[in-house]
Amino acid sequence: MATETTEAAGVCVDAGGYALGMPQLCADWMPNQIFWLLVALAAIYFVMSRIALPRIGAVLAERSGTITNDIAAAEDLKNKAAEAEAAYDKALVDARAEAAKIVAEAKAEIQAELDAELQKADAEIAAKAAESEAAIVEIRDGAVKSVTAVAKDTAKELVAAMGGSADAKTITAAVNARMKG
Repeated sequence: MATETTEAAGVCVDAGGYALGMPQLCADWMPNQIFWLLVALAAIYFVMSRIALPRIGAVLAERSGTITNDIAAAEDLKNKAAEAEAAYDKALVDARAEAAKIVAEAKAEIQAELDAELQKADAEIAAKAAESEAAIVEIRDGAVKSVTAVAKDTAKELVAAMGGSADAKTITAAVNARMKG
């Protein structure tokens, strides 16, 4: 039968030479398995401690240094950005102050020009008003003289038309008396 157990040379095998069950649990094979376990662990320890872990440590140290340098650079850039922002704000305030000053100067200059033009226009208006008043007085005087002359002529013609005669002095005295009120 194939299921019969035979112990040949201290090995857990069946009659066909196949291992029974789980060979790692065979008590006869335990010392051999422990030996190879210790050899494998020693090899792994040696490889890890001499080759892998130093490389990993170097990579971690390099990354840590890179991160520290990047953080320092970022902090430096942040400080430079803050300084640049402060300089920008100061420049903006200065520019606004300069713009306000320029606007105030322009307003003052325009106001001065406007005042000068207004005074000039007022002087021209006053001169033209004086000329107009003089012309009006002259016209009024001329009109009064013309009305007087017309009144004298008309009075003379009326007296003559009514059949009377009057001298120039009498007509002038009568017209002047009537014009005075």
